Amino acid sequence: MTATKNIEALRGAVKSIPDFPKAGIMFKDITPVLSSPELFSQSITMMCAPYQNKQVSKVIGIEARGFIFAVAMALQLNCGFIPIRKKGKLPREMVAQTYQLEYGEKTLELHCDSIQANEPVILVDDVLATGGTSSAAASLIEQLHGDIIGIEIFIELSKLSGRERLKSYNLHSLLQYED
Repeated sequence: MTATKNIEALRGAVKSIPDFPKAGIMFKDITPVLSSPELFSQSITMMCAPYQNKQVSKVIGIEARGFIFAVAMALQLNCGFIPIRKKGKLPREMVAQTYQLEYGEKTLELHCDSIQANEPVILVDDVLATGGTSSAAASLIEQLHGDIIGIEIFIELSKLSGRERLKSYNLHSLLQYED
């Protein structure tokens, strides 16, 4: 199957759910992609493609759905996986980054010994909206002096301009939506 046909198949499997979890939100349900071994495998292969000829030491996934893609990518790229967790979930010494949401704030954490200075890593998440979560996650990696060689996103909600907050990074999104 060609890359264009793969993208079309993935786009066809993602379900748009209006007004979920609240009015005005068009939720992108990725469950049909994850439940199909063929589609999920294709998505991981395409997300890994930009990094096949690069030295990648670790894939770092953002809690929670970013873990799904990051673990699979780490296995395919034959490297380690590191989780970025929500506040209070990590047991050892960590760095933390608080960021603003339209309805409050959240904090992400990363173990201090997760990555070494200049270690080449990929940051992965399922959805890029306003870019707040990915920007906070990138800040955590930079606090530990990691080398972010790419940010890989399954779905980008283009109209929310999250890419703009991450313009200093090599960002790739598999599917883009305007709604």
